[in-house]
Amino acid sequence: MNDAIKIRILQGDPIIHDVRKASLPELFRGLPTIEDKACPDGCNKCVEVCPTSAIKLNPVSINLGLCVFCPLCEETCPDKIIHYTNNYHTAVDSREKLIVTKKTKSISPEKASEKIRKYFGKSLKLRQISAGGCNGCELELNALSNVNFDMGRYGIEFVASPRHADGIVVTGPHTQNMAKATEICYEAVPNPKIIILFGACAISGGIFQNSSELQRKFLEENKIDLFIPGCPPHPLTFINGLLDWLGKF
Repeated sequence: MNDAIKIRILQGDPIIHDVRKASLPELFRGLPTIEDKACPDGCNKCVEVCPTSAIKLNPVSINLGLCVFCPLCEETCPDKIIHYTNNYHTAVDSREKLIVTKKTKSISPEKASEKIRKYFGKSLKLRQISAGGCNGCELELNALSNVNFDMGRYGIEFVASPRHADGIVVTGPHTQNMAKATEICYEAVPNPKIIILFGACAISGGIFQNSSELQRKFLEENKIDLFIPGCPPHPLTFINGLLDWLGKF
């Protein structure tokens, strides 16, 4: 008993009391910034090293839906034009907002419609679908229910059955063998319902985007309500994205 008490004291307070103002270590790679200056003539090193072709030149832009938040572009740029901040507020409600340029200082989703906020503002139940993921995104979503983040205090919870859900959260690049399963799960969710894409793989296919084993027809034909980029995204990105979208706090 004494040892258990000592360990608890050494651990300190594990709870993030205010997820809106929580800070992450400087080493965390979040929203990138692009300096307002021209690249050296003929330089395309950042494009060459990017594993997902997320970077475009003239002018420089980064597609967060493709970006796996590796440090290669930042490390290889001779003029340090690209820099990753530790800003974890990167959830958006449209693919267009995933494009970061030199003008981008912050990004966030627009508030959902009044109808959506009326339905889901106080209680939101989600069914998570792992559509061929590596389990990285899935682990981060699991962490949302632990004592650190405690997403349930905001009325947002994951449920076991789509019949009890208000929407789905898709992780992974969406493989062929999960295509029908995703459709069945989504159809089982009562209307009105939402779709959230969590991680680069779900948003764009990530490093698997050119694989013949993917079947992304479902994601292309249905309206996506929230895009949460990252590889994997941080739990705080998920919580804050939903709170912003639902207009809470």
